[in-house]
Amino acid sequence: MDMNRLNQILEIAFQKRVSDLHFEVDNPPFFRAHGQLIKSKLPPLTPQDTEFIARTVLAQGNRSFPDDLKELDAAYALQNGGRFRVSIFRQRGAVGIVMRVIPPTIAQFQDLNLPPVLGEICKAPNGLILVTGPTGNGKSTTLASMLQYINLHESFNIITIEDPIEFLFSSEKSCIIQREVGCDTGSFSAALRAAMRMDPDVIMVGEMRDLETIDACIKAAETGHLVFSTLHTQSAASTINRLVGHFPPDAQEVVRQRLADILVATVSLRLINDKAGEKILPVVEIMRTTTTIQACIREGRFDEIEKHIENGRSQYGMQSLDQHLVQLCQQGLLTFEQAKRITRSMDLERKLTFSE
Repeated sequence: MDMNRLNQILEIAFQKRVSDLHFEVDNPPFFRAHGQLIKSKLPPLTPQDTEFIARTVLAQGNRSFPDDLKELDAAYALQNGGRFRVSIFRQRGAVGIVMRVIPPTIAQFQDLNLPPVLGEICKAPNGLILVTGPTGNGKSTTLASMLQYINLHESFNIITIEDPIEFLFSSEKSCIIQREVGCDTGSFSAALRAAMRMDPDVIMVGEMRDLETIDACIKAAETGHLVFSTLHTQSAASTINRLVGHFPPDAQEVVRQRLADILVATVSLRLINDKAGEKILPVVEIMRTTTTIQACIREGRFDEIEKHIENGRSQYGMQSLDQHLVQLCQQGLLTFEQAKRITRSMDLERKLTFSE
C-alpha cells in the first residue's frame, strides 16, 4: 500500500457513493453500498498496509500514531474535496480502519426524504433538540441538514463542537465556527464552557457522551441558547430515560423538571432499503414537547409518550416510528416484512390494517 493506491481507492469509493470502507488484515478492502457489504477484488491487506493507512490519516491532522493505540476517531480529506470520518482500532493485535464517506454537499430535508416539520423545529428560539438513532443511521447527516437550514434562513452565530468535524459549513446568513475535539479543544465539556463566552445563538455538540457534557448542554439551553446534540437511543422515551439515568437517583426528579422545560424535540432515525433495493429511506419518529408531553416528562410517565406522539400527528406534525412505517408501506416503498424488522411494537399489522 502506498499513498497513490490509498487515494485511488478512496476516490473510487467517493465517486461511487459508497457509504463505508473497511480495511482489515488478511482481507481485501470491503465497501458498503446500498446497505450491503461488498468484498472488493483487491489483494488482502497486510499489517503493514493497515498501519500505513492509519498513520497517513493521522498525519494529515498532525497527529502521531500512538504506541498504545486501542481506538480513536479522526477525519481524512482528499484533494478533490472528498471527506471521510475515520475509526481506527486494534483487532487481534493488528490495526483496523473503518472510513465513513461524508457527502460533499449538505442536503436539504426534501433531498433526504425527511419531514418538512424539521424546519419548524429549527425555528425554536432556544432549548434542546436531539437527533437519535443507532450508529450509521443518518444522525450526522440529519443534524447537518438542520444546521444548514438555520444557516440559510437566520442571522445567528452557530458554534459546532465535533469529534471529528464531518460536514464543512460555509457561513451564509449565519456565522459558523467549527471546533474539533482533540485539535481545537480538549473535550466536549471544555468547549461548551468556552462557547458560552463566544456570543453563541446556536450550539451543536456532536455527541452527549458523559454526565458533564449532558449537564452543560442542559445549562446552555436553560440560559437561552438553541442546543443540538445526538444520542445512540432509538425513541423519544428511551432518549429521555437515558438522559435522566445519567444523573444520581436523588437528582433525577429535578432533571426531569429541567428537561420538561427545555426539550424542544427529539428526532429518532432508522435507515432501511426501499422495496426495490435502490434507495435508502429514513424511518423517522418525531416528538415535539407539547404541554401534555411536558407533564409526562415531569412525572416520569415515559411509556405514555408514544401515544401522545401519535395523537399529535395532524396538529403538530409529530409521528411515531410505526406511523411512518405504515405510511411507507401504503406508498408501496416498503414491504410489510421490511417494516416488521424495524418496528418495536407487536401490533404493526393491526395498525396497517386499521389505516387502510
